[in-house]
Amino acid sequence: MLSQVAAMLVALLVASPASTIAAEPASYDVVVYGGTSAGVIAAAQTKRMGKSAVVVSPDEHLGGLSSSGLGLTDSGRQNAIGGLSLEFYHRVYQHYAQPDAWKFQTPEAYLAQAEARRASNTTNETWWIFEPHVAEDVFESFVDEFDIPILRGEYLDREKGVAMEGQRIVSITTLSGKKLIGKMFVDATYEGDLMAAAGVSFTVGRESNDKYGEVGNGVEVAMNNKNHRFKVAVDPYVRPGDKSSGLVWGMHDGGPGKEGSGDHRVQAYCYRMCMSRVPENSVPFPKPEGYDESMFELLFRNFEAGDLRVPLHPGPAPNGKTDTNNNGAFSTDNIGMNYDYPEASYEERDAILKQHTLYQQGLMWTLANHPRVPQSVRDAMAKWGLAKDEFVENGNWPYQIYVRESRRMVSDYVQTEHDCRRLRICEDSVGLGSYNMDSHNTQRFVTAKGTVQNEGDVQVATGGSYAISYRSIIPKHGEATNLLVPCCLSSSHIAYGSIRMEPVFMILGQSAATAAALAIDQQVPLQELAYADLKAKLVADGQQLVPAGKPKTIQSAK
Repeated sequence: MLSQVAAMLVALLVASPASTIAAEPASYDVVVYGGTSAGVIAAAQTKRMGKSAVVVSPDEHLGGLSSSGLGLTDSGRQNAIGGLSLEFYHRVYQHYAQPDAWKFQTPEAYLAQAEARRASNTTNETWWIFEPHVAEDVFESFVDEFDIPILRGEYLDREKGVAMEGQRIVSITTLSGKKLIGKMFVDATYEGDLMAAAGVSFTVGRESNDKYGEVGNGVEVAMNNKNHRFKVAVDPYVRPGDKSSGLVWGMHDGGPGKEGSGDHRVQAYCYRMCMSRVPENSVPFPKPEGYDESMFELLFRNFEAGDLRVPLHPGPAPNGKTDTNNNGAFSTDNIGMNYDYPEASYEERDAILKQHTLYQQGLMWTLANHPRVPQSVRDAMAKWGLAKDEFVENGNWPYQIYVRESRRMVSDYVQTEHDCRRLRICEDSVGLGSYNMDSHNTQRFVTAKGTVQNEGDVQVATGGSYAISYRSIIPKHGEATNLLVPCCLSSSHIAYGSIRMEPVFMILGQSAATAAALAIDQQVPLQELAYADLKAKLVADGQQLVPAGKPKTIQSAK
């Protein structure tokens, strides 16, 4: 696997086919940092509004998680998705409408699978479950159509690469020395690196329930989703029953913390693998260099205690492939190993990513081959391998890890559970969310009974769509006046668990670019932009702004 740091140090400029960028400082109306789905859509909307734009992408491959394995779209209410986000799923539909898109499977056979039936919506000609390379091709089609210049493999100099005049960002400079001058800037990364470097307020971790009067935030042992808990008694000690022998790999000292209290923990990351069950398009799971079977002792003990579930969720994607997600007590989520990631240096993040790769590749090899894995599980795994025609430059392994949560801005409006439940509806909506409030586990601890348990997996339905405030994607008054943050927006941990979906990031990317262009025209800071003008343009461009559903009551599980 090519490390991000190696890519950073090489810092080669790979220009898009549409255009190139000169080595001298270049000026643009809008500089987008991050080649995620939100970043591409923000640049496309900027160009559509007649402004110049550039995307500065640390990643060589565009599209973020949408093109790195997360093809089973967490769409929530599809009628809450509009604008260029909806256009993305329409272009995916157009791809799968072509007969030559179905190389290893017929569309009829694919759509006959229960979980695949929601893939196609013929009413509005959208397609919601897709292969990674298809998504990447669609994002590249936006780049070509709107003639968007791309700087690939370029990392922001987080120490001294953000030049400010007062509270206004003047330019950003990458580690390789490329300088981009802009009137407006969009931080479309999953980590919020530009936001942080510009001195914008942010938080990391879980707030207490008391902070915003929520129910599902903070430490949530009682509300923890039962499907992702240990259902059988598993001993946590190296020598079973002997506390003095220490804890096995993956455990944390101490209890989980007081129910509803805040902490520094973020929900677990994983790679959304694309597996294949087609023999001619499948390669065996590799045994990674440095494999350590002690990392999987809890997995073995969980099987031996009687939990025989195959610990994966292979959601069906076209052509015999999957979007593979975490499932069960011990699965692809590398619980508790990402706490430092949000604010870590590039080198430190690279080490964290390598550890996650070692863990997950080791897990897959173990499930397929290890003698302590039940034969029934090994038999179930025998039909799968990594898709040979995906991520071909990276050993068929996803280009990006699923950063489910990192920094979150703290602005004048913080999206909370009250917004998701429609107990509060903002007056400056720039898009809708609707997916469950979904946090994956954050820690693994020893219970009072001396057994293993997971904590942090909370899944609560919103019961409809809800509004996302314009103020939540811009810094508070007195901070950066020309920066928009569609991914690491201002939100509590539990509300972010719903907002953090790829369709929503694209929605907010478009709305951010729209606001940027209007603020340029009106020559005002983003905090002073007239919402009426922004709303009119968003509606004209097909964005959905009005939430649907009744207020949602959630009972505390305490």
